[in-house]
Amino acid sequence: MPVFSPAHHRSLVEASSSRYYTRWTQADPARPALVAAAAAAGALDRAFLQQRLEHDLASGLSLPAAMRRLRNLVICTLITRDLDGRGDLDEVVTTMTGFADFAVQTHLAALMQEQTALYGLPIGEESGRPQEMIVLGMGKLGGGELNVSSDIDLIFVYPEDGDTRAEAGQKSLSNHEFFVRLGKKLIGALAEITEDGFTFRVDMALRPNGNSGPLVASFNMVEEYLVRQGREWERYAWTKARALTGRPEDIATLEAISRPFIFRRYLDYGSIDALRSMHGQIRAEVKRQEALHPDRSNNVKLGRGGIREIEFTSQVFQLIRGGRDADLRDRSTRTTLRTLAAKDLLAPEVVEQLLHAYTFLRNLEHRLQYLEDAQTHTLPVNPDDLLLVARMMGYEEPAALLHELERQRAIVAAQFDAIFADKQSEADNDGPSVSVSDNDNLEGLADALRLVGFPEADIADGARRLHLTWQSPRMQSLPEASRNRLNTVINTSLPLLAALHYDQLPALGRLLDLLEAIARRAAYLALLTEYPYALQRLVRMIGASGWAATYLTRHPLLLDELLDDRNLKAASDWTAFAENCRRQLATAEGDTERQLDILRELHHAEQFRLLAQDLEGDLSVEKLADELSALADVLVQVTIEAVWQTVAQRHREAPQFAVIAYGKLGGKELGYASDLDVVFLYDDEDQDAPGLYAKLAQRFITWMTSHTPAGTLFDIDIALRPDGASGLLVSPLSSFEKYQLNAAWIWEHQALTRARFCAGDTAIGERFEALRERVLRQPRDPARLEEEVLSMRRRMREAHPNRSTMFDLKHDEGGMIDIEFMVQYLVLRHASDHPQLTGDIGNIALLKLAGQLGLIDALLADEAANAYRLFRKLQHQIRLQGSERAHIDAIRVEHERACVIRLWQQVFG
Repeated sequence: MPVFSPAHHRSLVEASSSRYYTRWTQADPARPALVAAAAAAGALDRAFLQQRLEHDLASGLSLPAAMRRLRNLVICTLITRDLDGRGDLDEVVTTMTGFADFAVQTHLAALMQEQTALYGLPIGEESGRPQEMIVLGMGKLGGGELNVSSDIDLIFVYPEDGDTRAEAGQKSLSNHEFFVRLGKKLIGALAEITEDGFTFRVDMALRPNGNSGPLVASFNMVEEYLVRQGREWERYAWTKARALTGRPEDIATLEAISRPFIFRRYLDYGSIDALRSMHGQIRAEVKRQEALHPDRSNNVKLGRGGIREIEFTSQVFQLIRGGRDADLRDRSTRTTLRTLAAKDLLAPEVVEQLLHAYTFLRNLEHRLQYLEDAQTHTLPVNPDDLLLVARMMGYEEPAALLHELERQRAIVAAQFDAIFADKQSEADNDGPSVSVSDNDNLEGLADALRLVGFPEADIADGARRLHLTWQSPRMQSLPEASRNRLNTVINTSLPLLAALHYDQLPALGRLLDLLEAIARRAAYLALLTEYPYALQRLVRMIGASGWAATYLTRHPLLLDELLDDRNLKAASDWTAFAENCRRQLATAEGDTERQLDILRELHHAEQFRLLAQDLEGDLSVEKLADELSALADVLVQVTIEAVWQTVAQRHREAPQFAVIAYGKLGGKELGYASDLDVVFLYDDEDQDAPGLYAKLAQRFITWMTSHTPAGTLFDIDIALRPDGASGLLVSPLSSFEKYQLNAAWIWEHQALTRARFCAGDTAIGERFEALRERVLRQPRDPARLEEEVLSMRRRMREAHPNRSTMFDLKHDEGGMIDIEFMVQYLVLRHASDHPQLTGDIGNIALLKLAGQLGLIDALLADEAANAYRLFRKLQHQIRLQGSERAHIDAIRVEHERACVIRLWQQVFG
């Protein structure tokens, strides 16, 4: 669909078709020229407003009279520019918002000066600082999208209670009374109707306790109200709150008070039901008014598919996600919609349609208001007026306008319903359904499980498990709304679990464990009731993997990731991920606790994406390990960067510091729960470098390993550093080089075969890689090398005895570690003659390379490589089921194990 532009709906009539415009311009012969000059000058900015106001004040007009005349001039200029195509919707709403800001600020400054002359300056009783009234613009004024004939929604607040500091001849007032009087005068200055009309109608109904509450409120009053009494619709209203006046530091304090009320720290899917209910009440009132007053039908703001539905569509995402994503806190509906497209929360083509509809509906709304400068949102009943509005919109006849209006409303309504329709009432009812609750006994629960198709052998245990969950103290103490949602989730899940056709009972237990963990977080239950597809995917995942179920139970925030198949199936873009990490960390600069949570949340989301692809069979074990290792590399890099910024005495912008990966990370064989084996190096001659880089490494480990509400990032193992536990935490590169060349043990060179530069200074990384190759290519005494390697292998086997009758894929003879030791031995034994063996290409590729080079039997090398691949796959499958030990029936891998043992005998004799 093409982007809307004013040219598509160029008015067929001039500004004089507006009766309001005609009345005002004809009341004074000078006004038409004044409007024409203003319209020719372009968009009306603050400088124009100031200059015009000063001109009228200089001519002897009072401030209220001059402001009212300025208001009429602004609106007549906008009518002119809008209808002749020189202006557009953005200019109209931006100019009206700018004028409202100007009017409020100018009047408040004048009134404050008058009042302090009478009563003295209000002083905060705690801070001792002068106090100023903050005027909050709400609604479209707060969002920077004000109508031409709109009233303005305001809230008046002030920082602290106290009293005015009265001088001689002045009367002292409490701060509250001072600001009440100031607020009343401000309302009068803006809203009283005089011979020049009014500047703005003022609505104060959004203040705490509405029209029954005090006109002004202190910060303490606001905070107590929002915490104790703030309702869901007020969260919606406060997303638009914008301070028009006040000191920046006071505004920041107020935002810190209101933000936790508006934007929850978790993903708040309960907002969907709350906004659905609010919209239902609004629509019911509109329908009632339309029934009583048929002339008020066709409401382009509150009617079906109207402006309010577009605003709700954008704001529901703000309320759900704004607590975790600052980009979604913008007050503008249009800006928020574009952000939703940029973040793929709404399809770009859908956002384009909504923006097109919004522009159409807001332009139509303005033209309705241009007729009489009336605050109306309904199409006129009078045929002549309807024809005039149609022609203002660029249509020859009303029928064409009404047809396009209906088309745009249908687009908006369809998207609104896609988000807000009651998903449970529309859920697919194919197949058996049940309705069980916490009131059912064991017999009733068993009948329900039998009805949906659970295996007969599992029904008794399944019924007992359900009964235990429902009768647990935690479930019994839930609020009624949460208990109803829990019942809905369980009833929807039972047929899905039965349809798995395998492990239904373990899957039921995993699901109930998860639900018990999240039951007190109503938002998570809301997510699973609002998005049945997410529940279906959840059941499939926990049916396929016990580890996945445990991971989700530990990190329920990840349930949000189930909503979008595109994200779960997306290919990795680690460059973009790194930039996203940096961008999000920057939003919490100085807040270490939040930065730790950001890193963990980002890690969990990416790991969950990979887990979903893994369970769908889209990733091989090798590809998964590569992806998990790349993910860890990025997180190590961005963490080093962020931690360095917290070192107050840092002497350079980027540290000359590197992280070297060993073990599974070094070999790019990382698993879901692997720890990171690392060594820290630096190359910096500054005298403070050792202490600074030691602090950097210590903080890095803390950032990685600390347990926060979002969990941990990685466990860190630094035992492979020079001299082990007795060695320095951070080594100078030169010392590390000497150690590796002259003092390192054979087992440390074995570890070096799987080491690589991971993060930090690339120059150090390049020097490390050169050193690694040099060390690995050193000629070695074959007999001594073999003795050392075999001795280390014996010690490892003794440290991991297998007391079961099963085969340990990792530690037993013929298992994975045997293969890894053979590869390490072959590299250290032959790299001096075959430098290609020093490549960090993984055990499978190195085995095949050794066979190609004639160092071992090529066919046997291929067999051992295939065995290693199978062992890794089996180990991965076992761990996905939540088992720590990779033990299997030895018969399953009898052939592969025999091949490994034969190769071992060939390599070591």
